[in-house]
Amino acid sequence: MSEESDSVSVPEIRGITPDHLLHTGGDDEPSAEDLVLASGRDLSPENLEWARRRLSQEGRSAMDKQLP
Repeated sequence: MSEESDSVSVPEIRGITPDHLLHTGGDDEPSAEDLVLASGRDLSPENLEWARRRLSQEGRSAMDKQLP
């Protein structure tokens, strides 16, 4: 008999960003990475630059526009 691991297996869901990767809060300023992930894009240099520009122009509302 084999011992079971204490870790929990999480099923992989393709195409959907898990909630634990999308984190916003009233007190926190979203990062460029947060905005890229919230928009469903890949973390590429181009997308990070896009997110930096949006955050500098729109501030926190850039993130609010991405999330329901």
